[in-house]
Amino acid sequence: MKFPSKCFLGLLAFSCLSSPAFSASSPNMAAGHESEKATAKNVQDSNVSGTITLNAVPIAYHAVSGTLSVHDAKYDDSDKILKERGDLESTDEESKKSDDEDAAKKNPAVASMFYTAYFKDGAQKEKRPIVFFYNGGPGSSSLWLHIGSFGPVRVVTPGDSHLPAPPYKLAPNAESLLDIADLVFIDAPGTGFGRIGGDKAEETFFGVDGDAHAFASFIEKFLTKYDRFNSPRYLFGESYGTLRSAVVAKELQQNAGLDLNGVILLSQILSYDNNIDTPDYNPGNDMPYALALPTYTATAWYHHRLGEKQAAELQPLLKEVEDFAMNQYLPALNKGSDLSDEDKKAVAQKLHAYTGLSEAYLLRADLRVTGLMFTQELQRASGLITGRLGTEYSAPAVDLMEKNSLYDPQSDAISSAYVSTFNQYVRQTLKFGEGMPYRFMNESAEEKWDTSHKLPQAGSDPYKGTTNVMSDLALAMKTNPNLKIMLNGGYYDLATPYYEGLYEMNHLPIPQDLRKNIEIYQYPAGHMVYLNQDVLKDLHKNVAGFIKRTSESQ
Repeated sequence: MKFPSKCFLGLLAFSCLSSPAFSASSPNMAAGHESEKATAKNVQDSNVSGTITLNAVPIAYHAVSGTLSVHDAKYDDSDKILKERGDLESTDEESKKSDDEDAAKKNPAVASMFYTAYFKDGAQKEKRPIVFFYNGGPGSSSLWLHIGSFGPVRVVTPGDSHLPAPPYKLAPNAESLLDIADLVFIDAPGTGFGRIGGDKAEETFFGVDGDAHAFASFIEKFLTKYDRFNSPRYLFGESYGTLRSAVVAKELQQNAGLDLNGVILLSQILSYDNNIDTPDYNPGNDMPYALALPTYTATAWYHHRLGEKQAAELQPLLKEVEDFAMNQYLPALNKGSDLSDEDKKAVAQKLHAYTGLSEAYLLRADLRVTGLMFTQELQRASGLITGRLGTEYSAPAVDLMEKNSLYDPQSDAISSAYVSTFNQYVRQTLKFGEGMPYRFMNESAEEKWDTSHKLPQAGSDPYKGTTNVMSDLALAMKTNPNLKIMLNGGYYDLATPYYEGLYEMNHLPIPQDLRKNIEIYQYPAGHMVYLNQDVLKDLHKNVAGFIKRTSESQ
């Protein structure tokens, strides 16, 4: 299944992998055959000091920005290491013959991955938790989480409308997680200041399994470089990053021997069969319509489109809609053409009450409204479209005659502020990247993404159908019964509806006694729940509590 262009993350891409050529003076691979040694020679990590006051307590920290190089799962550096130590000797003829036999060893695929790590000064490593953050896309950098959620600074994004033009405001973040953990923000291969190169580099890193292996390798190398193997450790992924986390957690535990304390999921999707963007591409699977319905209700409620239902409080109303979605709406859809006209009209009446869409429109749609249909239709009479990543947002429609909305008001409202302020912050404050382009999104990765996935069942070949990593997360939990999972979702998120995440958690193939290891939190916010300062306070409180409870010695 090909991801809809610019649809999953919903953020416009200004640069792609094919733009700047590799340069020996940049933090990337001068050529694919030059590995970590070349990168380290050409690029110096930056190390800057700072202080942030959290809960009236000043916290001194230092921030390190740099790159680490990773290869594919088949990469073998044993010959290189032995030659460097002098333990392996070979003649020129033997070396030439070996190179000719395996060209890939001369020019292996390699990715330099950019990161920024924040370390509290004077903290005891063994007791100090460390959290690895990344966004999704696929093909997104981590700047959104970096300066939006728990870093020491954040972009000020008040309200639910398009921000004014620059200058934008970057302020100290009172909700930074530096009060309880060290933080590492990682950019995906081919994004940020990182680059990829070598034989079949895109094929190696632009896919479910290659991407997850790169992140797992990065984490192992990071723990090595900074001597953090005995620190409590966590993954924090947003959007596609939640799918990545399931595979990375399994790989770290199964292949690297590294258990995790916790996996924190924000705006989750583990199975693309549940994607509300394109269920019409997959006729016969009606589940996404039911899982998105509560978000349609929350959105219509926010925009005062529910008529008699408008006076109700949101949370009790959502419980009512969740029950209707699974016990009446989904069974009706599952009947297909066997659903009588009378029953179809009855369902349309209920859907009208819960969505604000007209009964006539719902009947024309055969009771099946995709996410992009909903964002185009809800406020069509007012000449507006509704946001997708954050359905609180509205903006003028490009074409009121379209079936689907053509852009995302939330994405356009905030992207310039995030990209502009991060580019300034990373250069002026973190002292990294002068004169080099920062790729906040890699459109090439999105377009060329390999959705096939090797399932965790022994001996299985890569499954080439719709991506589903629920078995990976389940295996990580079963092989590490102490692993704790935290799910966070927003009521106004149509990229990954909150009820979809709840459904996936309830259907993980794990024993019943492991379900106590899962915590679930929901917020009156969209996909990027941290955009709202008040919601960010609640998110911080919940995440901090989760880390404190799970980082103490068993």
